[in-house]
Amino acid sequence: MAQIQVTNIIKRDGRIEEFQPQKIVAAIRKALVATGQADGKVADDLAANVVRIVQSRFDGAAPRVEDVQDIVEEVLMEAGYPETAKAYILYREQRAEVRSVKKFIGVEDDLKLGVNAISVLKRRYLVKDEQGNVVETPSQLFRRVARAVAAPDKDYDADVDLPAVEEEFYQMMSRLEFLPNSPCLMNAGTPLGQLAACFVIPVEDSMEGIFTALKDMALIHQSGGGTGFSFSRLRPKGDIVRSTMGVASGPVSFMKIFDAATNTIKQGGRRRGANMGILRVDHPDILEFITSKSKPGVLDNFNISVSATDAFLEAVKSGGDYELINPKTNRPVKRLRARDVFDLIVAMAWQTGDPGLIFIDEINRRNPTPHIGQMESTNPCGEVPLLPHESCNLGSIDLSRMVSDGKLDYDKLRRAVRSATHFLDNVIDASKYPLAEITEITHRNRKIGLGVMGFADALIQLGIPYDSEEALEFGEKVMTFIYDEAEKMSQDLAEKRGEFPNYKGSIWDKPGARPRRNATATSVAPTGTISIIAGSSSGIEPLFAVAYVRDVMEGTRLLEVNKEFENIAKARGFYSRDLMMDIARQGSIQGMDRVPKDVQRLFVTSMDIDPEWHARMQAAFQRHVDNAVAKTVNLPREATPEDVRRIYWMSYDLGCKGITIYRYGSKPEQVLYVGPVLARELGEDELVAAESEFSGGCPTGVCPF
Repeated sequence: MAQIQVTNIIKRDGRIEEFQPQKIVAAIRKALVATGQADGKVADDLAANVVRIVQSRFDGAAPRVEDVQDIVEEVLMEAGYPETAKAYILYREQRAEVRSVKKFIGVEDDLKLGVNAISVLKRRYLVKDEQGNVVETPSQLFRRVARAVAAPDKDYDADVDLPAVEEEFYQMMSRLEFLPNSPCLMNAGTPLGQLAACFVIPVEDSMEGIFTALKDMALIHQSGGGTGFSFSRLRPKGDIVRSTMGVASGPVSFMKIFDAATNTIKQGGRRRGANMGILRVDHPDILEFITSKSKPGVLDNFNISVSATDAFLEAVKSGGDYELINPKTNRPVKRLRARDVFDLIVAMAWQTGDPGLIFIDEINRRNPTPHIGQMESTNPCGEVPLLPHESCNLGSIDLSRMVSDGKLDYDKLRRAVRSATHFLDNVIDASKYPLAEITEITHRNRKIGLGVMGFADALIQLGIPYDSEEALEFGEKVMTFIYDEAEKMSQDLAEKRGEFPNYKGSIWDKPGARPRRNATATSVAPTGTISIIAGSSSGIEPLFAVAYVRDVMEGTRLLEVNKEFENIAKARGFYSRDLMMDIARQGSIQGMDRVPKDVQRLFVTSMDIDPEWHARMQAAFQRHVDNAVAKTVNLPREATPEDVRRIYWMSYDLGCKGITIYRYGSKPEQVLYVGPVLARELGEDELVAAESEFSGGCPTGVCPF
């Protein structure tokens, strides 16, 4: 009697799917690699034997996944590969543990994402019913977003194949090659419909103006967006208010009101509100502003930055004085020694992580629409300088998924850039904005910010240490490519849809130039939770640890090991669970005898790297970015104020638009704890510990984008 071929397999959840022998080959190859026996032909032969046994035993009936896995173990043992069988069994046990945790979380994972990714998706992104129960899967989330963002194509082409556009967007998100900013994932296809991440709200010098800005902030935070403010227009503390003959309380006092409101709003939101507070260095209250976060618990929902002018910085260099200007009268009221003010900025940044610096004249030299107005502020993480009431939507390409066979696939990257630029331009039309003023200027300038994540992972896949000239050259090359392709796509869109309305008079309006659809096209964000979903490193940050403990949810902690390191350790035969735990006690592998020197050189972490490499990498990307680059210069606890000063000057001289410095342990609350600090401050074992939503940027947790 002829044997009937097995064509289907029963999944653990009862679904019936096509039986795919190539998955058996892949599983066996992984087990062989884990035991240092990476032989493709052996994997093919063993898998073929497994398939023969499956066909024989089940004679056309559908086996369960567990049945096939049992046969794999049996074949490996009989073929003389007990260590490989052991590795395969261990892998099965780990996968079972992961599945049980996901089941406990209460999300059906139809894309095989990481445990922490599932936890973050449930907490922030997946649609819930009125009882708080999750009612969509990760793939359904991406389908919801793809459908909503594809819809505007119909406004420009009545004959467009809308299902094809939707599928293009869905595929690049579900494959985790590109993800948009958090509000887009949260709100696309829902009644709220607000999809932008970044907003700058003007704060006018009147009670009505201040509290209008406060109301606008509340509406934006409620929708998942972050806000940036310049408080430089407010009159200084002690100034006479003519309408009441009272005394002005100054910018910092009003910032505290904005901070308190953010605290209230975030308690009911899906993510905490985040703000950027900026004050010009020539404002009379600048000293109070610089020291405003010196006490714990003050302005916790703000990043703050001093808006430093070229004139001020040149006065610092020359040792001269500079004038403080009352913004109400536009008259000088006092002179300060510039170097003393700069020293105070350095001291506070070293002590508390705030303030950062934004180089406001450099920002406005690169302002794409100077005929519309001057920029005063940025979004909360600094990567998008914006005009008053402007918004911007962001998205990031995972560079680690653009690498294959040890090379960056530029054709694949080109396709991703073009699709992502199309996607982000559509977001402008698909989004419902909370204010008419925001809708107006957003549509007139059509700013988007396409950036990257997974940069550190891509370097590792290419065998390039982060702190090397080769890494700088690669970063500049890849961002140049993304910039050029995004610009070409923006020009192609302009041909079909028209240039952005404020194009005439913009810096792009030059004789013979192709018009652009978008005033800006590129930006490098810190990514945050979207890089957790993708399972990649944050933005252009280095790894923050090779192995660490992750707080997945309250009461559940899991060991996470960088997947590339784990693969190399297994392939080269030095992997062990004990080694991974030892690494998790310090995060870094530098100086570990059990790890080969070349592997140590490749897997450097943010605090293994000399600070200058952070600044140089930011500058390499900034040279090819329309907006700005969010990058934290992480310093070890033992760093000195002189290190901070050096990085400030380096970033200014290299043409960065701003700089953020964070010295480990300089804040009482942070989202990454390392070794002995964890033991001393939390009473825990000496393990590197990261909060659920920490991905490598923003160690203070104020910028959860």
